[in-house]
Amino acid sequence: MGVTSILTLGDLNKLMIRHPSATYLIRVSGDSMVGAGIGDGDLLVVDRSLTAEHGDIVIAAVNSEFTVKELYLRQLTQLIPYNRAYCMIVIGTEEDLEIFGVVTYTLKATK
Repeated sequence: MGVTSILTLGDLNKLMIRHPSATYLIRVSGDSMVGAGIGDGDLLVVDRSLTAEHGDIVIAAVNSEFTVKELYLRQLTQLIPYNRAYCMIVIGTEEDLEIFGVVTYTLKATK
């Protein structure tokens, strides 16, 4: 693999943070999204100003419990994990769903 460019930290902020006042870094735990490249201890860049759309990976609160999942907005609203060990969460009339924000980048430690 080759190197195409070298960025400064200022460039990195401009690249990754489009809406500074609505962007958060969130450290996650667990393995329900490993198939999407999101692992235990990763940092997610989350933009609260974006409207979540079908297929987005989101930070969601279901009955006040936060989770990271893919948002499915077809016949039923569902939150989809990327690990077969976990079940999808179907949002029915009994569940309270709040989308905290849309995940725009994943940061991983390599050392």
